Amino acid sequence: MSLSAASAAVASSAAAYRYDTIRPVARLRFCGLRREALRFHSPRSTPQLVAARRSVVAAATAGNGAAASGGFDYDLVIIGAGVGGHGAALHAVEKGLKTAIIEGDIVGGTCVNRGCVPSKALLAVSGRMRELQDEHHMKSLGLQVSSPGYDRQAVADHANNLASKIRSNLTNSMKALGVDILTGIGTIVVGHLHLSCGCLKIRYFAIRMSCLLQEVLFTSSCPGKTVFTSDHALKLESVPEWIAIVGSGYIGLEFSDVYTALGSEVTFVEALDQLMPGFDPEIAKLAQRILINPRKIDYHTGVFASKITPAKDGKPVLIELIDAKTKEHKETLEVDAALIATGRAPFTKGLGLENINVITQRGFVPADERMQVMDAIGNVVPNLYCIGDANGKLMLAHAASAQGISVVEQISGRDNILNHLSIPAACFTHPEISMVGLTEPQAREKADKEGFEISVVKTSFKANTKALAENEGDGLAKMIYRPDTGEILGVHILGLHAADLIHEASNAIALGTHVQDIKFAVHAHPTLSEVLDELFKAAKVDTAVSHSINEPVAV
Repeated sequence: MSLSAASAAVASSAAAYRYDTIRPVARLRFCGLRREALRFHSPRSTPQLVAARRSVVAAATAGNGAAASGGFDYDLVIIGAGVGGHGAALHAVEKGLKTAIIEGDIVGGTCVNRGCVPSKALLAVSGRMRELQDEHHMKSLGLQVSSPGYDRQAVADHANNLASKIRSNLTNSMKALGVDILTGIGTIVVGHLHLSCGCLKIRYFAIRMSCLLQEVLFTSSCPGKTVFTSDHALKLESVPEWIAIVGSGYIGLEFSDVYTALGSEVTFVEALDQLMPGFDPEIAKLAQRILINPRKIDYHTGVFASKITPAKDGKPVLIELIDAKTKEHKETLEVDAALIATGRAPFTKGLGLENINVITQRGFVPADERMQVMDAIGNVVPNLYCIGDANGKLMLAHAASAQGISVVEQISGRDNILNHLSIPAACFTHPEISMVGLTEPQAREKADKEGFEISVVKTSFKANTKALAENEGDGLAKMIYRPDTGEILGVHILGLHAADLIHEASNAIALGTHVQDIKFAVHAHPTLSEVLDELFKAAKVDTAVSHSINEPVAV
């Protein structure tokens, strides 16, 4: 953020210091920052303190881009050290920007500490258990396995240890590049984009805030051991015999995979009329046949969980269901536990946005296509950006990182607009689901509005040699595209390693590669990548549309 501090601030180089510009420490607002981060200890301003400040700044400028220009302490400060903040910080240092990142909790944010990272550890266990429990599958491969079991605490420890390891990796990578990690809360405290975080002067300012899980109405003051969110479920303190999962999106579907593999019965409670409402309908229908119907899972759709009463005194958890449309009571479920998986809400309180006339929308910070924060009347707030969950554009860790890199490119003088339709998503069930771009209904709506035709092609995993070798032929890949131009509008995959396969399609969309070009790409045989190879080759593009092929390299 480009700032001229209302009060004197610490400058970014020893040469910039003058005794009369330093504000007495007793009057500093640290906004929750640990004083050790800036090494401010004395309650009075003394020549010794001035010298100490000079040494701190000199140390901070070493190895972290160049010294900040224009007398600023940092070129870029990032609030929130999640995956998005980490990606932005590393790219900023690469671009020569002096960078600091502020974290009020622990490095890693939602993804690393209570989201995608520990959940993948649990899903790795559920995948192994599911395979070992499938006697028919084992016998078809000539294997004999008897009585597979698990140690609940060891499984929980695996998830916790993975989160700790990744958190350490993120921290060490930033420290190695000289990113200053400040523990505390960053707040915009005065107009004209002044930021008070230990009185730092900053040219650019990026918000990357993690989020809190949304919750339904509890009769108790907070979730407990029998009614909990995914944050608590990741600790795996118990494996209930019967658990209700409120919400059938990514989070709910993944936890149903974990719990059923470990022996639980699951009941989904979904407010919309179909399960997995965010998925392409054809993929959702197939997923229900593969991931829901054969397992100990039942479901209620078109209902709200209006009230949840935790288990007490030997009584079960009570979940009151009402019709989503009429709001009439339908029934009351009695289960051993309830997992609330209805999504996440942004955590943006305390940023001081009201001081610069920025009004959040359901907690989300309004931002344009360049991630620039918008004020209440729609004007861009100079040098202030919002990435990740806090802007609500696409609540995925890798989307946050991509947004952060895009912002750094802009700060470095290169205009960059991220194509969110090129960002893939995945659900790590067994088998996996992945997607990028538009669903088929979304593509048809766009086509009707803009006046073009779409085509759809599909390929089956049953036709793939590698999938058959693994005896994992259940699966489908589909692509929605424009036959008049060859533009890829969306790709959806359900099958073995779908989360890994989607990136060829997402990169094609990001780079603007059309079907008539990518169908000439060569894929190793036999590999799962040939599922997409066959998909691209099955597409029919108008013969009048030209394609380009790279010239062969002379040997």
